[in-house]
Amino acid sequence: MSKSSIDHLALFGGQPLFEQTLHVGKPNIGSRARLFERFNDMLDRGWLTNNGPFVRELEQELAALTGARHCIAMCNGTIALEIAVRALGLSGEVIVPSFTFVATAHCLQWQEVTPVFCDIKRDTHSLDPARIEQLITPKTSGIIGVHLWGKPCDDEGLSEVAAKHGLKLFYDASHALGVSHKDTMIGNFGELEVFSFHATKFVNCFEGGAIVTNNDELAEKIRLMKNFGFAGLDNVIYLGTNGKMSEPSAAMGLTSLEGMDGFIARNRANHDAYRNALGGIAGIRLLQYNEAEKNNYQYVVLEIDEQEFGLDRDNLIRVLHAENIRARRYFYPGVHRMEPYRTLYPDAGKVLPETLRIASRVLSLPTGLAVDEQLIWEICALIGFASENHVAIRSKSEPGR
Repeated sequence: MSKSSIDHLALFGGQPLFEQTLHVGKPNIGSRARLFERFNDMLDRGWLTNNGPFVRELEQELAALTGARHCIAMCNGTIALEIAVRALGLSGEVIVPSFTFVATAHCLQWQEVTPVFCDIKRDTHSLDPARIEQLITPKTSGIIGVHLWGKPCDDEGLSEVAAKHGLKLFYDASHALGVSHKDTMIGNFGELEVFSFHATKFVNCFEGGAIVTNNDELAEKIRLMKNFGFAGLDNVIYLGTNGKMSEPSAAMGLTSLEGMDGFIARNRANHDAYRNALGGIAGIRLLQYNEAEKNNYQYVVLEIDEQEFGLDRDNLIRVLHAENIRARRYFYPGVHRMEPYRTLYPDAGKVLPETLRIASRVLSLPTGLAVDEQLIWEICALIGFASENHVAIRSKSEPGR
C-alpha cells in the first residue's frame, strides 16, 4: 500500500503500511526439528548445565570458526565482558567508546574501574586511535575496542597505541561473528575477544556469550573464573563466579550455527536490496561493508543528513514507527549521556564531537528473516516519500516551526 498524500501516513491517522511490526532484531530460529532433537537428547541424558556435551561441542565449533585456540562459552555477553576485565587485571581507567551498547561500559563501572570515553572514526563508528593518547593517564590500564556493526576496528592503530603505553587491549566483538579483518577472523585480535549470542544476534543461544583467545594461560584462568574457581570436585583454587552456559542455550547455539550461512546470505541480499532502493534518495548514507573481507551483514545502518533529506533522524523515526517499522536509534544518546555516567562524568561529551554527531543521525532498519526484497522496497519508498514531503510533514507535526 503506497502513500500518495501525507494524510495517508499513519502518523497523521492513516492506516499503517504493515499490519505486523517489523523489528530490527527478529530472532533467527534455525531448524526447529534439529533443535528439539537436541533438547530430547539433553533431557534423556539429564545433563542440563555444568559443562555438558553441547557446551563443549559449541566451544569447539566456535574455535574452529574463528581460528582461535580457545573458546570459553558464557551465560551471556555481559558476564563474559566482566570476566574478561577481571582476567586481564584491568584497574584504574580503561578507554572505551561511548557509541556502543551500555554493557561495554557497565562491565567496567560495575567493578569500580572507570570507563574513559573516547571519540570514534566517522567511517566505521569505532574507536579512533588518534584520539586515545590524549586520554591516557598514569591510571590507564587498558583499551576496549568495539567492532560496531560487524565492521572491524583499526586493530593496527589500537595495537600500536596499546604497545607504546603498555596497555591491555581487548575487543567487544558482539556484532562480529563470522567477520574477517585483513583475512584473519575476528577472534584473533587483542588479548581476547568477546562475542554475544543474545536472541537478537544473527547466531543466538537464546542468551549466551563467549570469550575467545590464543593465550593458553589466560584461557585457563577464564575457565576457572566462570565456574566459581573450581579445578575439580570440591577443589576451589581461584576466585570466581557463575558464568556458565547451560545446555539448552548451547543446543540453540549449535542449531543456529548450522543455519549461519543461510542467515548471512539473507542478510547480504537484504543489504543489497536496501542499497539499490535507497540509492536515489538524497541525504542518506548507507554504511557499506568491505566486500574483500568476510562479513555477516547483520545491520542495515543509515546516517540521515537533515539538510539534504529534509527531516532529521528523529522525525523520520516517528514516521517509520507509526507505520509499524521499528527502526532503532542505535546507540543513542551515547553511553556518556546515560546514568550513572551522565552524573559521574558530566564533561565527557566535550571530547566526543563525532560521537555526538553520529548519535543524532544513525538509525538501523529491519533485516534478517523479518523482511524480504518486496518489503524492503516498500520501506524505502516510504522513506523517499517522507523526504519528498518533508515540508508538509514538519509543518503538520511541528506546528509553528
